Amino acid sequence: MSKILTVFGATGVQGGSVIRAVLADPVLSKTFKIRAVTRDVSKPSAQTLAQEGIEVTTADMNSRPSLAVALQDTHTIFLVTLPDMVTGAAPGTETEHGKNVADAAKDAGVKHLIFSSLINVTDASGGKLPHVAHFDRKADVEKYIRSQGIPATFIQPGYYMTNFTNLGLLRKGEDGSYTLAGPTSPTKAQLPLFFADKDMGKYFVAVARNPAKVVNKSIHAAADYYTPTRIMDEFTQVTGHKGLYVQLDSDLYMSFLPPHIAQEILENELLCEEPGFFAGASLSEGHNLLAEVGLKVTSWKEFLEVKKGDFK
Repeated sequence: MSKILTVFGATGVQGGSVIRAVLADPVLSKTFKIRAVTRDVSKPSAQTLAQEGIEVTTADMNSRPSLAVALQDTHTIFLVTLPDMVTGAAPGTETEHGKNVADAAKDAGVKHLIFSSLINVTDASGGKLPHVAHFDRKADVEKYIRSQGIPATFIQPGYYMTNFTNLGLLRKGEDGSYTLAGPTSPTKAQLPLFFADKDMGKYFVAVARNPAKVVNKSIHAAADYYTPTRIMDEFTQVTGHKGLYVQLDSDLYMSFLPPHIAQEILENELLCEEPGFFAGASLSEGHNLLAEVGLKVTSWKEFLEVKKGDFK
């Protein structure tokens, strides 16, 4: 009989990646029956999952009884929480949602909780970067999960490669060249680039196939650490377009951002210079786990090869 894998955020980037990877994996596709949790079961992406034979359900993240129903008979969970700055919820809501799922998981006797986490930036920076709430709140959830003694693994996703394409970070000039602007040094900042749409699922597969090896560990998920200069050099190599990185004064950089998130985004970028997106942690353990199950992370060049048609 198949074990139940409950995936939160099933129609989002990370949850969707996990579902696709599990269905494609020769081992986990036979091990698990997927239960997809989404906020709206009527939207097209949720209906598509249902048409593929996946159980689709909804749960109120504010309601532990609702979560208890969603987690009934669950063996393994993939949990991703949505940042308050994305949902517009009151500060701290993300943390409460994560804690509620953790409590429900403990009550349900879940055997493995795999959480999409991040470092506590306030602590790692010695208080110099106190406003990166979407990191700190995930770190708070991780701390709570650990305190409850739930068998868990924490996958920390890197800097999304899709930020450069979907958010328009690469700006095309009248001469056809592209510019990337940021508040960090072109050679000192280290961005751990990650193609979440494709690779979060790979890391999940690697973790779920080796639970005893990774229980209570943090796995840092990214292709490599890239300086802004390297990002633009490789952009030019793949696309043929001239690329340039321009360092901006922090105040000027924030002037281009929505005021309510400007400080948080600025500090998120500064984090990549000091103390580091993962506070200096190595990526090798994650790469080795992937290799053990025959998988490999997507490089920035490989991502650009897929997306280069977007740059004309």
